[in-house]
Amino acid sequence: MPKMLHTGQVMIDLVMAVAKLPESGGDVLAQSASFEAGGGFNVMAAARRNGLPVVYLGRHGSGRFGDLARAAMNAEGIQMGIAHRAERDTGLCVAVTEASAERSFISYIGAEGELTAEDLASVPAEAGDYVYVSGYSLLHAGKAQALVDWVLALPTGINVVFDPGPLVEAPEAPLMQKLLGRIDVWTSNSVEASRFTGVSDIAGALARLIEHLPDDVLLVVRDGANGCWVSHQGAHTHVPGFKVAAVDSNGAGDAHAGVFVAGLAHGLPVLEAARRANAAAALAVTRWGPATAPVAAEVDVLVEQASGA
Repeated sequence: MPKMLHTGQVMIDLVMAVAKLPESGGDVLAQSASFEAGGGFNVMAAARRNGLPVVYLGRHGSGRFGDLARAAMNAEGIQMGIAHRAERDTGLCVAVTEASAERSFISYIGAEGELTAEDLASVPAEAGDYVYVSGYSLLHAGKAQALVDWVLALPTGINVVFDPGPLVEAPEAPLMQKLLGRIDVWTSNSVEASRFTGVSDIAGALARLIEHLPDDVLLVVRDGANGCWVSHQGAHTHVPGFKVAAVDSNGAGDAHAGVFVAGLAHGLPVLEAARRANAAAALAVTRWGPATAPVAAEVDVLVEQASGA
């Protein structure tokens, strides 16, 4: 069975629910607040809950937040690729969700922002594995170069999955230029794809992405409640979403990405994997919190219900 090697950042989210964000200098009372494992944890938990072995190939810190991160990963059955703790603590993200289900983030990077070649060699990547690379990682001087060098040295039988995130907005950065030619699977939302390509519509963004990426790349661009678009070898296919009552969009994209990769690893056809990913994201937005991806049986039920409707 292939595994996922996740090279991104596990942080701790301070999750708060508010009616509306305050204006600059203002104040507002939250309806709820809790500390939850977040960041890269969300993708890994989604993949693990859907039957894919997962290794966290990132650093974790010494302190209360590092303890919370390790406990959460252990509870999900996620393997720690790097056994030793870093001297500093794991970072923190304040994640604020409004009544509209929109969310905003403020992050502080800790131990997870550093990584060495020796760290990356802790767990060997094997043929058929999926190496998950987050665009956030390219922004951290303490890990970006080592990570890109390691990815570029991977054998071709290992699948590189790239999630640009909201802060990688263009292909021109030197490390991004190096990485583009090694990406096998691109997963993002439509806003991220538009920012990266400078094209506002999804069809145009897909076409522009193909210009930057290998000919055989598999593109998945999420379109919120509308589902997602899948593009492979020039064919663009819309995979419809599922109608649900959303309460919190935090972690929905991560649920989609994790379940999609799990589907590919299990040998599902691409469009079937995308449909299951859409179902997982739909279920995730009906729940509060960052790591709300469903287990495989829940995805099965929603897919079957929609098929019989």
